[in-house]
Amino acid sequence: MKTLTLLGVRVPADDATAPTAAEAALRPAVDAGEGQLRRAPGLTACAVFATPGAGLVAALAVAQAAASAGEASRILAVHTGLVIDQADAVSGPAVARLRRLLAAGHPGQVLVSPAAAAGRAALPALASLQDLGERRLADLLPRERIYQLRAPDLPTGFPPLRTLDVLPNNLPPQIHPLVGRGAEVAAGLARLRDPATRVLTLTGPVGTGKTRLAIQIAAELLPEVADGAWFISLAPIQDPALVPQAIASVLDIQESQGTVLDARLREVLRDRRILLLLDNFEQVSEAAPLVAALLDAAPGLQVLVTSREPLRLPGEFPLALAPLPLPSTLGRPALAELAQNPAVQLFALRAQEADPSFLLTAGNAPTVATICARLDGIPLAIELAAARSKQLPPAALLARLGGRSRRAALPVLSGGAPHLPARQQTLRGAIGWSYQLLEPDEQALFAQLGVFASGCTLAAVAAVGGDDEVVSRQSAVVSD
Repeated sequence: MKTLTLLGVRVPADDATAPTAAEAALRPAVDAGEGQLRRAPGLTACAVFATPGAGLVAALAVAQAAASAGEASRILAVHTGLVIDQADAVSGPAVARLRRLLAAGHPGQVLVSPAAAAGRAALPALASLQDLGERRLADLLPRERIYQLRAPDLPTGFPPLRTLDVLPNNLPPQIHPLVGRGAEVAAGLARLRDPATRVLTLTGPVGTGKTRLAIQIAAELLPEVADGAWFISLAPIQDPALVPQAIASVLDIQESQGTVLDARLREVLRDRRILLLLDNFEQVSEAAPLVAALLDAAPGLQVLVTSREPLRLPGEFPLALAPLPLPSTLGRPALAELAQNPAVQLFALRAQEADPSFLLTAGNAPTVATICARLDGIPLAIELAAARSKQLPPAALLARLGGRSRRAALPVLSGGAPHLPARQQTLRGAIGWSYQLLEPDEQALFAQLGVFASGCTLAAVAAVGGDDEVVSRQSAVVSD
């Protein structure tokens, strides 16, 4: 990865000719600024420049040409950040951030991130950057200032930016962007946009990032939900009877005299178009009838759930979240190939946060790929391993992770960020928290499955477990 300045173009309308036209509009400014055109996921067109100043000057030229030609359908944005730059395409964190910046703008507008605004001295005398204030984009990262490129011949008077600040929600801010889950976000959105889906339940092994994915899906859907998207953490709750109070507290619903809280919730939600995100539902699974009652009473309500298993409610769609795709470790894959793998990207980003001097190179990328494969592509495990990069280079880290034994890796996979819950600060803690949620007979089955060195079939589980009722119950969870 390297730091580059990106100039992105987005055309809101679905127009098959838009990429060709947008690239043609970019080319004169790109050539003048010694930039290069690139393909980028989610962008109509994109160009890369060596410096923020070159990107800003190019954006001004493109915007002025569009204004002169009466072309006002395109949104432009400039951002500087870490990019995976290949022969004809770019990807990585900066591209994802640029997409979010473009999504906040309006046709004819040119938006600039703070990193790109550092090049403002390169702009001509009559051009400037207008401070639009601190805003929160749909990637849920902390608030950041956004600027608008101004010049005498550019349009002004745009509506407010389409950011999370102007929409009703309590979605928690995230320190890191979501990595490698674009397909899962798209699948979740497609399901929630289907009127037949009343409940979307994200299931998956511990550490796969169910909560982070659910929050991102809610953020993406937020502009389509008139009464907002609301995050309700059930992690501190063990008693299912307390779920109504948890929901009411977030929605600021007070229990009225003579009315039980369940009924009050149904009354308030009846006419709302709203999304509730119920996180960690597995430990209060007996509250599923409450969710069903709310759905029956409120036709505009949808529920997004993270849970170890589905709720089994009418209109529910379970979406199983697998670990990240594993990188190839056969032979010696090229750096460009490994850099595109989401697990390797996640490791590299977290490693750079722990050690700013870390750089994914042709020399260490195969070792990083082996680490990610050794950790089965589990995001939490990869993040915890990468956090040790300040003390352990990839080769030393791989050695510390041990051989095929996953147990040997547990002491290394610790030291998560202090702001995280205790169960997410070590992989042992995450597994232990999940284990404690099992019934005693399920815990016994879990221990018996330790005889398998890797994956196993349901038939093998039945042969080892012996208790047909427990095995069939867990098999139903797996099949869902």
